[in-house]
Amino acid sequence: QVHLVESGGGLVQPGGSLKLSCTASGTIFSINAMAWYRQAPGKQRELVASISGGGSTDYADSVMGRFVISRDNAPNTVYLQMNSLKPEDTAVYFCNVESLDSNWSKFYYWGQGTQVTVSS
Repeated sequence: QVHLVESGGGLVQPGGSLKLSCTASGTIFSINAMAWYRQAPGKQRELVASISGGGSTDYADSVMGRFVISRDNAPNTVYLQMNSLKPEDTAVYFCNVESLDSNWSKFYYWGQGTQVTVSS
């Protein structure tokens, strides 16, 4: 079982910055991909950014050039640096990790979510 703890959300003015963190703990054999999703009120959850075990990154078009995803494998932490924030970035942000067990079976875990509000 993998437990994810997120932090770093809050209220920020348009144009401001925030950095989200998500640390995985528990019974971990290997963490492969890590990602951030977000869900705004009345909308479906959407992928914001992902980073593979090898460090390759992918971003939603809406955040390209403004957000940066990174990871630190010791401990198993993924970060999301959010710059030039816009009101439309307001959402609950969720961490997601792909964990492998000793049989190389994949399991996916979600964090509890952290609120990001961009407003003046």
